[in-house]
Amino acid sequence: MSRREAAKADRRRRIVQAARDLIKETGQTGLSMRAIAARADVSLATPYNLFGSKRAIIMALLDDVQEFEERFNEIADADPIDKIFAALKLSLGYHEKDPDFYRVVWSTLLDPQGSAEQRDELMPPQNHAFWRGLLEESKARDLLDERISLECLQHELGHTFAAVMLTWLMGGRETSDLMPSICYGFALSLLGASTEAGRPSLMVKLLEFQKPKQTLET
Repeated sequence: MSRREAAKADRRRRIVQAARDLIKETGQTGLSMRAIAARADVSLATPYNLFGSKRAIIMALLDDVQEFEERFNEIADADPIDKIFAALKLSLGYHEKDPDFYRVVWSTLLDPQGSAEQRDELMPPQNHAFWRGLLEESKARDLLDERISLECLQHELGHTFAAVMLTWLMGGRETSDLMPSICYGFALSLLGASTEAGRPSLMVKLLEFQKPKQTLET
């Protein structure tokens, strides 16, 4: 990497870190570009030049998108059921690493009085397509019953994720309980939609995540 490229990468890193710090400190995701630039100690034009928009900066924050994609691509040839749970573990691992940041994110997503614009910034359309693709791959491999509506199944899985997050926000769950609770809920729903071919691996997942749940809830 040339000196110029290294300096550019450093400015990008500082801008993303500035946005993350401001979100945690203010408890708000609706940041101004001026505030982000000031915190990163760069000119107001720099965030626009490097990212193009505030939404692009927010996307760079969520689940550390580029790293997530790189790590997920390492398991591209895995069983599709395994890929669903690997994606959950990757995503929830970021939540465990920086819970204060993700509490603000989920507070915005689950706030009924919040703006649709902010929710759209935090939950891009490709997120829906990513999970749908994993479900479609599972059905194509005869692991999910062909009679099951993937749209309905995806909604139920999304409700499971959001319900656990809401309980977490209200103090009803510890951060360490996020992964076993959500993965257990996914395993239950997917097991109900599975074929005979998909049932064994999902039962293994169910029992795998049941153990830490039992430990946490006793």
